Formats: sequence, C-alpha cells, structure tokens
Amino acid sequence: MNFSIWGLSGSLHTEREGQMPFAEDRLNHWIDAIDRACNRFRDDSEISRINRGEGVVALSDMMVCALAAAQRASELTGGLCDPTVLASLEALGYDRDYDSIGIIDDAPVQLLPAPGFAALDFNETARSVVKSATWRIDLGASAKALLADLVAEDVAPTGGVVVEIGGDVSAKGRGSEGPWVIGIAETLAITGLESRIALENGAIATSSNDVRTWRRGQHVIGHIIDPRTGDTAQSPYRAVTVIDADCVGANAFATAALLWGEDAGWHIAQAGRSARLVRRDGSVEFVGAWPREEAA
Repeated sequence: MNFSIWGLSGSLHTEREGQMPFAEDRLNHWIDAIDRACNRFRDDSEISRINRGEGVVALSDMMVCALAAAQRASELTGGLCDPTVLASLEALGYDRDYDSIGIIDDAPVQLLPAPGFAALDFNETARSVVKSATWRIDLGASAKALLADLVAEDVAPTGGVVVEIGGDVSAKGRGSEGPWVIGIAETLAITGLESRIALENGAIATSSNDVRTWRRGQHVIGHIIDPRTGDTAQSPYRAVTVIDADCVGANAFATAALLWGEDAGWHIAQAGRSARLVRRDGSVEFVGAWPREEAA
C-alpha cells in the first residue's frame, strides 16, 4: 500500500495479505492523532496552540509521546536534533506548507542559536510544558519517525510489517519470503536501481539537506537547521543513512550526522550504530556493522 502525508510519500507492507486491513486502520489512526497534535500548519493543532500560548500548558497523551520522542532525539545527539529551531525555519522561509514556498526574496534575516529542548521545561510525568516567549517548536522530523514506529509496533503482533515514510523505515518481523528488502535512496526520486539491504526488527532513516529545499534569492536553503547557529545546515555529506533499533533513533543520528561534519563517523561509531555516508563527490563511507549491499 502506498500513501502520502505532509507532502511525503509512504508505503506499508505486511507479511500476509490478511494483516493489511488492520495495518491500514492503525496507520490511519496514528496519522490522524499525530496530525492533530503535531502539524504546525494547522491552526487548530495542539502544537499551534502551544506555540501561541504562555505559562504552564497541559498536554495530550499524543503530545506527551511526541515530545518524549523529541527529547530522546535531542539527548542522543547532544542537542543537535532540536525542535526549537522553528524561528529560524520561518525566518528562512519555511513559514507555510512546503509545496507553497516557491522562491523567496533574499531579504536580510537575523538568525540566532536555538534555545534548546531544555527551554521547554517539559515534565513528562505532569504532562506539561512551561511556554515562554523564548521558544516555539517544530516536531516534523521526530514525529515522522515516531509515526513509523507506532504503526509498526501496533501491527507487529499480527505478523511481519514494514512502514516507510519519507525515507524513515520501521520494520518488525519478516516478509513473506524472508527479511524485508530495503532500497537505500539518497533522494526522494526512486529509480529502482538503488542498492538494497536486508532488514528485520529494526529501523533505517536517511537524512539529506539537498531534499526539501527552496530558494531565497540565489541561495538554496535546506530544511535541516543547525541549532548552534540558526542557519541551514552545511555538511560534507549529501546524504546519511543510519540503522538503529527504532526510527526515532535512526532519524536523530542521520540528521545529526549532517551537522557533525567530518566527525560524523566517529560519533555514530561511538554510539554503537551503523551508517552509510555519501559525500558530495558521490563517494560512500560505511560506519560500524553496515550490512552487505546487493545491486538492484
């Protein structure tokens, strides 16, 4: 089954055909729940109300789950996966749905380091944040990964399942003929010629700042923001793919790798993950126990 959400393509596959109705139900359930909580382009979403609010804000179960995932991503990456970069995203032009951005005038903007996740004063037990004028949040990256994980986890008791959303893949169990076969793409343009690896009970995420870009005058802006500067990320790598136990972790490390620069391999190895890093010249570097790749 193929689908689209938030301007991204996705797919859902199950080990047996009989699982698919239940899998589709869980996919639609979590898409609706996360969209209502985390879609900053909906005026009636919970994240929009939080960003407009002030003081102690009570959170829904879904938002607690989404913020806990974002907090984990931040902690795994030393703060480089940061939901408080919204001010920079908007200043650089991502203040509307991506498909509506177009070309933006290259007017001067003031870009500042992001406040960091700690600024939220998130209390998971009390189900609250303390909203102040110093921060607003965007949960796009971690929420996308969380969606894949939640669907896969719900469907797994019925058999093997794999969920892919915009380059984030969460797999449980096996397919009808063995481990899931996953193509490793560097862009959203799928040719069918991508190298492939086998995966079961794990997750893969690919990040690239060359995908989902827009122009400010003559400058190309990518959607990944460096929270240390508030500016669009600059990296020696055009794409990074990471394998982890779940999509939230894999996405966090893949995103942070673009910001770690030449130290990305060291950080990923120290964290015990494996990765595939593609440099600007097309050369490929492997970190950790990256599985054997097969040609398409």
